[in-house]
Amino acid sequence: MPDLYDSLDGQVALVTGANRGIGAEIARGLRDLGATVYAGSRSMQEETPDGTERVLLDVTQEGDIESVVDGIFEETGRLDVLVNNAGVGEFGETIVSESVETIDRTLATNLRGPMLVCKHALPLLLQQEHPRVVNVSSGMGAIHDMGDGAPAYRVSKTGLNGFTRYLDAEYAEKGLVANAACPGHVETDLATEGAERTPEEGAETPVWLARFRDGPSGKFWRDEEQIEW
Repeated sequence: MPDLYDSLDGQVALVTGANRGIGAEIARGLRDLGATVYAGSRSMQEETPDGTERVLLDVTQEGDIESVVDGIFEETGRLDVLVNNAGVGEFGETIVSESVETIDRTLATNLRGPMLVCKHALPLLLQQEHPRVVNVSSGMGAIHDMGDGAPAYRVSKTGLNGFTRYLDAEYAEKGLVANAACPGHVETDLATEGAERTPEEGAETPVWLARFRDGPSGKFWRDEEQIEW
């Protein structure tokens, strides 16, 4: 069993895409554990959970990322947890029919975005003894069980899984615990019909991973159990 923090009192977390759905529930969960939570939203007009610090963060905009990370450093001097949750997706198309605009937007948000956030957040994260990165991925990106439809979404999540493995390989010796989570088929704005899970249920495993003290790392999880890439 992983060694878990019972409380995140005194720790600082950044959650992207935290204004709704799974991201909002992750932010609430970390807040309830005692963390100071910076909740990212693409618009300051959008609400984030009570008791969190709302920050303007479009993960496709490097300037937003730099500003948020600099602000966290100035206000708290630390960052313990990063949850890359922000994501977009369109479903039902093939690579022939999916628009170039959809491909570009999906890869920019779901893969390039987490890479840029990590690029700027890791120097602050790695100052802590047990820094954690949680990438909210999807079983739709699992290579061993790749299905049809939604090519940009699937490939973006496959790439995010690969990035998770890279983070572990590059930074585990410096203490980083990096994992990917599949929240399951959750009732969100992204969901296709028939979603059987609530956002609260979808947030459970990412919040659990954010409590890891020192591994396991570089793994893919669903329902607090390791799954195949």
